[in-house]
Amino acid sequence: MKLSSVLKGLSCFGVKNDEAEISDIAYDSRKAKEGVMFVCLCGVNADGHNFARSAYEKGSRVFLCEKEVSLPEDAQIIICENTRAALALVSANFFENPSREIAVIGITGTKGKTTTAHIVKGVLEAAGIKTGIIGTIGAGYGDVTLPTVNTTPESYELQKMFRLMIQAGCKAVCMEVSSLGLKFHRTDGIEFSVGVFTNLYPDHIGTNEHESFEEYAWWKKQLFPMCKKAVVNIDDEFSSEIIDECSCEVVTYGRDSKADYVLTSTEKVKSGNVLGVDFSVEKDGKERSFMLSMPGDVNAHNAVVAVAVADLFGVEEEKIKTALKSVYVKGRGEILETGKDFTVIIDYAHNGASLKSIIQTVSEYDHNRIIALYGSVGGRTEVRRRELGLVSGAMCDLTVITSDDPDFEEPEKIIEDIAAAVSEAGGSYVSFPDREKAIEYAVETAQKGDIIVLAGKGHEEFMKIKGEKVPFSEKEIVLRLINKN
Repeated sequence: MKLSSVLKGLSCFGVKNDEAEISDIAYDSRKAKEGVMFVCLCGVNADGHNFARSAYEKGSRVFLCEKEVSLPEDAQIIICENTRAALALVSANFFENPSREIAVIGITGTKGKTTTAHIVKGVLEAAGIKTGIIGTIGAGYGDVTLPTVNTTPESYELQKMFRLMIQAGCKAVCMEVSSLGLKFHRTDGIEFSVGVFTNLYPDHIGTNEHESFEEYAWWKKQLFPMCKKAVVNIDDEFSSEIIDECSCEVVTYGRDSKADYVLTSTEKVKSGNVLGVDFSVEKDGKERSFMLSMPGDVNAHNAVVAVAVADLFGVEEEKIKTALKSVYVKGRGEILETGKDFTVIIDYAHNGASLKSIIQTVSEYDHNRIIALYGSVGGRTEVRRRELGLVSGAMCDLTVITSDDPDFEEPEKIIEDIAAAVSEAGGSYVSFPDREKAIEYAVETAQKGDIIVLAGKGHEEFMKIKGEKVPFSEKEIVLRLINKN
């Protein structure tokens, strides 16, 4: 692609030859080579301008910078105000503005982004709309997995993913939009077909993130001026500020009777070892009923988003119902189909608040015992271990304490910290430093009606031990044990 096309719409100076051919864009000097335009990003820990010489030596001759860099005469040093914002624009240009060809559904909020994105994806796919996903658990489409680092990847990776998805026949993509993704311009240049707001709580406040809750909230709002339509949780008090930012059509949802989509009722459903929820939604005076194959009222609330988005896409009601009956989110309240008379749930809960939430959710269903199995990451604060122990000690019939990415810390020390808090809360526990043996104990001693929550690892398929990522899949272990028995 000609440099002139790559730079279209960018305010900059220093272009010597806008006919230069650009074969790719890089912001990591290790990926620089002949024909690749190098973008000098100013990061938290490193300044890309310091790597311009390395990129030049690898063959790059076009550089997008915020300040002058010392390079030989044949280098084009193009100066712009903000290279992060510029990277988003030139990446969109380079991949021929893919968000104009695929329906991008951006979901933002403090909680529920991952679950909501996957439920929406499941409903659209059931309707025959091939849909990609980008978020905390990863990115991909169909059987293809795309590598990611952040919840909202860098702008170049986002635009490339969109183009790959289009080439694979995707008509839509559900993506989680983080506040940091917005702040660091990763989403600039994306034309969102739908923007979703779930809720807002204090989070991501501190060094290298947001200076205050006010700043965090401000960045969350910045998604919506980029959207053609918005779906907003009216139950959240911040919703009015979100709506004020919208110049597009706004659809509201929630329990509030003023919502366009009113969640009128929820009822817990337990069938065999599956925990779900029946819920009803009223729209324009008409009530519709659905069954969700995920536990808890909070997931029913998330599922209303899927109903609203499906309506925007013209999906038939029966297809929505069929999809919700089978949808699941990997590692987020994921119920394993064991065929046994007890329930096994995999969840990413790794702190006191998230463990309390999943335990409260499952405890609302008929059960015999609630068993929580978890550990805590090595090298982290002991406060988290204490919070975990106090929660399970008070709320569970049994805690199975084990390992969770101990890394360079001895698992026994972590277990000891958690055990002290479990005992303080009056709970019972057993411990196994080997997580596979801990799972084996929980499954083989399970009684009829027990609910076992395997917490902390969620979607992850590795264990971090002494600096190495060792393959580890809880789901595979459970199913292997079930089949053995």
